Amino acid sequence: MLGRELERLRAAMKEEGADLCLVPSSDDHGSEYPAPYFEARRFLSNFTGSAGTLAVSADWAGLWTDGRYFLQAERQLAGTGITLYRMGEPGVPSLTEELAARLPEKGRLAFDGRVVSHRLGAELERLAVRKGGGLLLKDLPGEIWEGRPALPAEPLRELPLSCTGESRISKIFRIREAMKEAGADLHVVTALDEIAWILNLRGNDVACNPVFLSNLVIGEEEAWLFLMRPEAFREALEAEGIHVLSYEGFYEALPGLCRGRRVLFDSGKLSEQAYRCLKPAASRIDRPDPAVLMKAVKNGTEIQGMKKAHRKDGIALVKFLYWLKNHVGKEPLTELSAAARLEEFRREQEGYIEPSFTTVAAYGPNGAVIHYMPEPETDTPLREEGFFLVDSGGQYLEGTTDVTRTVALGPLTLAQKKHFTAVLKGMLALGSARFPEGCRGVNLDYLAREHLWAMGLDYRHGTGHGVGCFLNVHEEGGSFRWRTPPESEILRPGMVISDEPGVYLPGRYGIRTENLVLCKEAEENEYGRFLEFEFLTLAPIDKTAILWEDMRKEDIQRLNAYHSRVREELSPYLEEPERTWLYETTRPEAW
Repeated sequence: MLGRELERLRAAMKEEGADLCLVPSSDDHGSEYPAPYFEARRFLSNFTGSAGTLAVSADWAGLWTDGRYFLQAERQLAGTGITLYRMGEPGVPSLTEELAARLPEKGRLAFDGRVVSHRLGAELERLAVRKGGGLLLKDLPGEIWEGRPALPAEPLRELPLSCTGESRISKIFRIREAMKEAGADLHVVTALDEIAWILNLRGNDVACNPVFLSNLVIGEEEAWLFLMRPEAFREALEAEGIHVLSYEGFYEALPGLCRGRRVLFDSGKLSEQAYRCLKPAASRIDRPDPAVLMKAVKNGTEIQGMKKAHRKDGIALVKFLYWLKNHVGKEPLTELSAAARLEEFRREQEGYIEPSFTTVAAYGPNGAVIHYMPEPETDTPLREEGFFLVDSGGQYLEGTTDVTRTVALGPLTLAQKKHFTAVLKGMLALGSARFPEGCRGVNLDYLAREHLWAMGLDYRHGTGHGVGCFLNVHEEGGSFRWRTPPESEILRPGMVISDEPGVYLPGRYGIRTENLVLCKEAEENEYGRFLEFEFLTLAPIDKTAILWEDMRKEDIQRLNAYHSRVREELSPYLEEPERTWLYETTRPEAW
């Protein structure tokens, strides 16, 4: 089936005179998780990871993905004839290096200009020009995709000020101030989470991400919103100077809106197709979207909402962990059935909307697949031994959660306990950090990896990513990673970031412990202003998996302090016997 689709794509390429075709994971908005309509890469390759780019020629096909998906991609690409390129590994060429090698002289490179950013599009154009060839901006996969899903157009909801803490008029005013500072009088916003945040609207066009298909253009006094359902909230928006237009009319309207104006955009997000619509502009100003940092720094209302969401999530997690510990081995359980039970506990919480991503429920060797998501054909029974890794999260009206717990279902080896303890110590060390203002995530990442590096171990993903407030679980802004560009964002009070070191041993097991942290002010003295973190996640750590002789006094103190908070904040909302179990699970340990 998959081979047939690739051959049909190759036939379409031949008809159009294209030597190479590039098929990324994204949509018209640079989204990490696109709606099914945009999943051309999955349609052609069978690979379901959130990050990956497919390239196809007449006699070759390759897919690039990062370390989170190496094992998954290897399994899903088997038998497709597609070569896996493990990004960042020694000797593995980058996407553009391989394209440059495979594009013939005077060759033509094809891609859908709506789903490739201008930054990448410009690089691809330079590559083609060096070969004396050119580009073809056309959706070739769409031409051969029978039964392609329709564009989504789900209803919208408006968030009250009690959830957002700031009106959209205020947010647009702040963006206009940033536009003036940049010398722009028009700003094109295409990132869906930014538009949702600016307008205090949420949708359901992308699973687990409460966003809606749209584009937004902000002028000095007016704004233009392009929606799939333009009748939604039209009256309220237009009363605030926001003209509501049809989503399909964006590319046609953009040149007229830009004519003679100084246009601010982010070339890493604006599509190549949209960029070419900016030609009538008086000038083009390529800078990061101002909404990115504004959205990353949560206000007081959002912070309180995130805390409420994590309290609710903690209640669900305690109920789940208690249920899991008392049912494994006593009745048939699998990865999928356990994940379904966790979802039931979350749905009992007031204000719960949906998962913030598809639950990673991985038993035994499956835990070594960093973003493993069980399917009926891989669903593994749980036994009273080894590790069960559960990475999950919820979308609540008040906020977004993301938590990972690795649970011992029975006896563990010495190595398993040693690795679990090293991961735990790293998570607690980073979450307990105090640092001077001006630090970036790269300055702190070592705290999470120190004990793993000492054993010659590491993990192929960043230690932490930003998290939205009832928005995308992966958000730009603050992050923890040592392999990071120099322009990575400075850590600021109000940022919410994940803290998630791990160990992954293929064919054996995986371990990850993840809490979300809130960056906040600590103190100011003669050395300057210092910041620190507060754990938002409230869920017990499985102490039966800890190798206590590897825990230092400060590690035990940190664990005791964290467990004390979990116990105090969640106990009033629990019933017996969960409350008793939580008290026992979180009781202080001597040092």
